This record gives sequence, structure tokens and C-alpha cells, in this order.
Amino acid sequence: MQELTPRQIVAELDKHIVGQDDAKRAVAIALRNRWRWQQLPEEIRKEITPKNIIMIGPTGVGKTEITRRLAQLIEAPFIKVEATKYTEVGYYGRDVESMVRDLVDSAKNLVREKKRVELVDKAKVRVEERLLDLLVPPPDWEPSHLDSTEEDQKEDSKERYERTRDKFRKMLSRGDLEDKEVEISIDQKSSPVQVFSNMGMDQMDVDLQGMLEKMMPSQSKSRKLTVKEARKVLLEQEVEGLMDKDAIAEEAIELAERNGIVFIDELDKICTSEEGGGGRGGDVSRQGVQRDLLPIVEGTTVQTRSGSVKTDYMLFIAAGAFHRTKPSDLMPELQGRFPIRVELKELTRDDFLRILTEPTSSITMQYQALLKTEGIKIKFEKDGLEELAEIAFQVNQTTQNIGARRLHTILERLLEEVSYDAPDLTVKKIKIDAAYVQQKLHAIVEDEDLSKFIL
Repeated sequence: MQELTPRQIVAELDKHIVGQDDAKRAVAIALRNRWRWQQLPEEIRKEITPKNIIMIGPTGVGKTEITRRLAQLIEAPFIKVEATKYTEVGYYGRDVESMVRDLVDSAKNLVREKKRVELVDKAKVRVEERLLDLLVPPPDWEPSHLDSTEEDQKEDSKERYERTRDKFRKMLSRGDLEDKEVEISIDQKSSPVQVFSNMGMDQMDVDLQGMLEKMMPSQSKSRKLTVKEARKVLLEQEVEGLMDKDAIAEEAIELAERNGIVFIDELDKICTSEEGGGGRGGDVSRQGVQRDLLPIVEGTTVQTRSGSVKTDYMLFIAAGAFHRTKPSDLMPELQGRFPIRVELKELTRDDFLRILTEPTSSITMQYQALLKTEGIKIKFEKDGLEELAEIAFQVNQTTQNIGARRLHTILERLLEEVSYDAPDLTVKKIKIDAAYVQQKLHAIVEDEDLSKFIL
């Protein structure tokens, strides 16, 4: 974990997310506390658990993005789950422990990528040798009783072979053989028939699916590829062969336990409101999900395919709009496990303008980059950006408020014609000013019913 101060963490988040300073400060402190926790002696560390966070705010204001960017910043395992999916099937729905299994899978991917970087140089050496074996197959030396003359001939042949191999090695390093075809063998695992549902497999402690795959014979298929294409395939095979799967699993479990971040969205949907007692059946299901979530957030041991995983020191960040409910509608025990509450504000016109211009990969820059591939240069004027921000704010106020996501629908509509005609346009420079925006969007914005369907 990088030793970033809270101020540095907020500065990094500011590059991608506009506003919501309270939420950024809260997650920055939580992250720094995790680093502090890792510096403590073992006996004190056992007594300290992460301070989980609830983010309260409407959709599209940055709840998920803050957490996702935070995980990327520290290269931590991260998953986002919807609390509502645990109520869809049967009595409680999907097993809540599956979120921990998913987190371990995320950790394994991170560890594998790290190991891949470490092993790629060693793998490249092996790939070069395999390519040389394919380009200059070694002669078959039959073990037999040879007289002195035959032994001398064999030594001469070996020397000639080594000289030829060295010549090909130099040609290979210069890139002279990239288009030459070689035949390589690619392993193809035959997949067993899956007789379990997704939910059933998800809840199994033993990786039965993996066991079945190991029992099935692997099939190899020969393919003719150019040296350039074969190098990529062989590199993947060599890297995979060099990886220690058991060590990866152990490191992934440790990474998930110490640095894992679980983002639980739509937490408000499993609250049981005291108002309107008509939905008592639904309330029973929602309470059941809360009861199942409690031990996970509190700290328990979950069995996964890679081994036992403790959730005691994972950071849980929950989020919800809480329009019709409030955090106090959660079970008291679950409330106590989320001591930090942060309220995110609705986006204003100025926020929309900043979203269009400030982030390092702002939405306007994304569209400019996409159309630049067709030779089209898009220039957003200041008054054009202000008009877009005004329209986004107005439409959110008059229809359903979907936050910053509104900008995607507006810009897609604004540039629809240009995107369609881009390959055939003779004019390669397009200026987006207030007049252009009004021309393309004014009629739709004025018609409120039409705005509901198009914007």
C-alpha cells in the first residue's frame, strides 16, 4: 500500500471526481487509518477494526466512482455488489458470502498481474528458445553404439546445428523472421457439463467445477501462426507455466483480508421502514438480508476455493439514496458497524460545468478522442459548455434526477449526427458553442415529455 497522506489521497481523487469533499475526506481518513493499522504491533492490531462508511446521496453524484478510484489508487482488491440481488431468489436470495469469494477472485487477478510482470522476462527467454526449436528443429540423435568415426560426425553435426541456431537467434532478435510461419500446439480444455446452477456453484466450499475440469483429458490443437503471433501465445503459456498457483492463492487471501474493499450499493433498498406496513413479506426478506450481512461486516471466516478468508479487517463502504428510508431504519447491530456517515450533495449547474472540463479524462475529452480517430477535430467553446451544463441541470430538475449520468445522454444526442456522418464529412473542424447546442437540443429540452424519453 502506498504511503499517501489524506491530503494526497483527496488530491488524487480530485483529478477524477468533482466536489463531494466530505466523502473524499472520509475515505481518505479510512485509507490512512488502514496504513496506520499496518504499522502497529500484532497485539494492538488485533483490537482495531476498520471504521466502515455509509454514503448517502442520490444516484450519479460519485458514490461508486469515489470508492472505485480509491481502490485503484492503492491497488487494492475491490468489488461492487448490489444489496438488492440478495433478495431476488428464494427466501433470501444469493448467498451474501459470495461477495467475499468475488473479492478473493479480484485479489487473485491483482496478484497474477503482479506476478506476470515479475516473470515476463524469464518467460521471454523461454519463448525465444521454443521459437528456435520450431524454426530450427534439433536433429534426432538415436542412442546407439557408435564407433569413433560416427561420434566425430555427430559432434560435427552438433556444431553445425548450434551455428545455424545462433544465426537464427540473431535474425529473430532483429525481427527478420516475424512473418515466417511456425506450427504450435495449443492446449484446449474440454469443459464438463455443468450440472449445477450458478447459485449452487457459488455456495459450494469445494471447487467441484475445477476438480471436474482436471479429471477431463486436455486436448491439444495444432495451429499455424506467424512468429509474431506465436510469440504472444507462447508467452502466455510460459508465464502460466511459471506461476505458482498455490502461492498466488495464499497471497491473494492475505491481500483481500488486509486491503480488501467491498462496496455495497443500494443499501437503502433493504431497509425496513416503519411507514406503510403493507409490505410485511418484503420486510421479512430485507431483514433476513441484513441479518446475513451482519456477520460478514462484523467479522467472520468464509470458505472459498482458495481457502479460508477472514473478513475482520476488510473495509466495507455502503451507499444508498435513502429517499424513503433512513440509515436508522437498518438493524441497530448493522448500523453500529457503519459508524461513519457521509452525505453527498446533489449536483449544481456549476458542478456539471466542472465535470465537463476539470477531470483528467473528462467526458468532453473522451468524445474528442473518439472522433479524432476519424480525423474530426471537436472544439468545445466556453459558452457551449455552459449551455450543456445548464441543460443537464434543467433536465435533471424537471425529470428524474440521474446526476452526472445525464451528461452522457445529452452529449450522445448532441453529437449523434456528427458520429454518424464522421467518415464522410468534408468539414473536419466542428465548433460546439451555445448556438450549436441550442440548435441540436432546444426542441427536445422544451418538450418535457420528449425529454423523458430522449434525454
